[in-house]
Amino acid sequence: MTVPDATQPDAGKPKPHYKRVLLKVSGEVLMGEQGYGIDMNTVDAVAEEVAEVVGMGVELCLVIGGGNIFRGLSTAARGMERASADYMGMLATVMNALAMQNALEKLGVSTRVQSAIRMDTVCEPYIRRRAQRHLEKGRVVIFAAGTGNPFFTTDSGAALRAAEMGCDALLKGTSVDGVYTSDPKKDASATRYERLSYMDVLSRDLRVMDASAISLMRDNGIPIVVFSIRHPGRLRDVILGQGTRTIISEGRLERE
Repeated sequence: MTVPDATQPDAGKPKPHYKRVLLKVSGEVLMGEQGYGIDMNTVDAVAEEVAEVVGMGVELCLVIGGGNIFRGLSTAARGMERASADYMGMLATVMNALAMQNALEKLGVSTRVQSAIRMDTVCEPYIRRRAQRHLEKGRVVIFAAGTGNPFFTTDSGAALRAAEMGCDALLKGTSVDGVYTSDPKKDASATRYERLSYMDVLSRDLRVMDASAISLMRDNGIPIVVFSIRHPGRLRDVILGQGTRTIISEGRLERE
């Protein structure tokens, strides 16, 4: 057995499997047990998970969906043209980003919010090189307002930013611990996939992310890791290449 060198400060500590990642968190996660809106206890819990991996030296950027806020506006948006409704959803992601920034900075994590729609009084505009520099300095960057264009989901926005930032992986934090053959909340016989290829996801219509996001990750060779952000410590496990999750890459289909 190899004995760690005690003179080294990081001797014996597990090393992160990824150096730079983009974490995509669905807006619904931030609702907690509420019907819609932002549950700050849940936001604080996610922030603690992020702070832990940043403390491990991982460069991390974030994209947060807006479903938790837009769900409360859905009645008002009914009958609106799609573009206007999508812009409302983009503004919801900015609100979530500011809430997460506040939670992270309370923990001492330096954070910047960059929006694809300019609103300079509350956050920075999205500038790729500036975002990369923030990451190099150990800051968390939260990308808000999707791509800045209607008809594109925040999944597509997350995939685009992951490619632009040169991320080693796109981590999708959801309410379930991976990708299943069917909805595990409705089907007790559903089984979890350990690994899937990009084409498996597209051909089986598994609805992990929208097709354009999957295709963009395939074209750039960036793996997608789906896990439950609701389980404490699970983000750290994923960063270390461990834990319960589903990995989507060029590998073969593999069930649990």
